[in-house]
Amino acid sequence: MKVSQHIGGLAASLHRKGQKVALATVLSTWGSSPRPVGAQLVVCEDGSFHGSISGGCVEGAVVLEALEVLTDGTCKVLEYGVNNVDAFAVGLACGGTIKIMVEPVGFGQGVSVEALEALAQAYTDRQGLGLQVNLQTWARAVIAPQTHSQDFTGLGGVSKQVYTHIQNPPLRLVVVGAVHIAQFLAPMAQLAGYQVTIIDPRESFASPQRFPDQELIVDWPEDALTGLAIDNRTALVTLTHDPKMDTPSLQAVLATEAFYIGALGSTRTHAKRRASMLDLGVSAAQFDRIQGPVGLSIGSKSPAEIALSILAAITQCLRMPST
Repeated sequence: MKVSQHIGGLAASLHRKGQKVALATVLSTWGSSPRPVGAQLVVCEDGSFHGSISGGCVEGAVVLEALEVLTDGTCKVLEYGVNNVDAFAVGLACGGTIKIMVEPVGFGQGVSVEALEALAQAYTDRQGLGLQVNLQTWARAVIAPQTHSQDFTGLGGVSKQVYTHIQNPPLRLVVVGAVHIAQFLAPMAQLAGYQVTIIDPRESFASPQRFPDQELIVDWPEDALTGLAIDNRTALVTLTHDPKMDTPSLQAVLATEAFYIGALGSTRTHAKRRASMLDLGVSAAQFDRIQGPVGLSIGSKSPAEIALSILAAITQCLRMPST
């Protein structure tokens, strides 16, 4: 399975290769700060960096602080905002405030390589995991949902001088139908942070030439979906227009906690789909979980525009579930 880059795993890998690196993490934000708690940036000793903690606002200042951290192995907590003399220099004069932890990787007071590798492996395995850091002693502990369930109900943050970094399973998009729209939707979703899996029994459609950077399952959807653990971090969209593939896929995913389910097709097609699925024993309440026609109504015409509308609808459902 192709997995999007894990920033902690990248830091650990660079350290293993002999580079000195520091990890910057957003501890808390107020106002217009553009990146959430837990966003991370890896800074290398040559000044290069990977990831983002503010969308460009404070990266330059944090890189300089990180280079100092790499010389003495100490950890730092930085704060930038409108009341800080550095606010205009770092670009937060619009009213945001951001607090950032900078720690060396693998030496001094910093985070261990083993802890970062454990987080990276959990990400690959689609398992939740967390890391707690005492901001006074710099002691750290890896935590799991099984033993710290209360911590995993939120997004993490700082409480009583302890920062809790919560890592949920990565977002995933399952696309049934390796059609033209999917060729646009898959890379768009990857850029938005989704793992993408495409299912289609037709080898000529689900080919590496058409989808060079996505996981492909060449099988009938009802069989392929039995091997995927569909959880509440998963969205599924059917794009085939073929009831032989769409209907079994939708039946299977309605029994899961998938946060978004969508099906391509006109209003008339969706009405026919509803009637046939109710005849198969799907309840009206279950069927109502399916968005059809799929996507936000933005006047999309081309395959790329339809893909954009689908990703927009998925994003709205993820970030504004009551809308």
